[in-house]
Amino acid sequence: MLDARACFPESSLADLYDPLTMPPELLKTHRKLDRAVMKLYGFSVKDTNETACVAALMELYREMVAAGRG
Repeated sequence: MLDARACFPESSLADLYDPLTMPPELLKTHRKLDRAVMKLYGFSVKDTNETACVAALMELYREMVAAGRG
């Protein structure tokens, strides 16, 4: 991620993460990271969208906090 961002030293984070102008290299890196995180947590990469992924991660966090591990 940091290497992908470093390719654009003159761009602010706002510039880099504008959905209309995000550099393709950075988008590709984010998608690769998203897939890795989803696999790590056992989510189906094919069948899990971002909303479902975030909801599942928040539920795991809630469970950890309730168990005193968060």
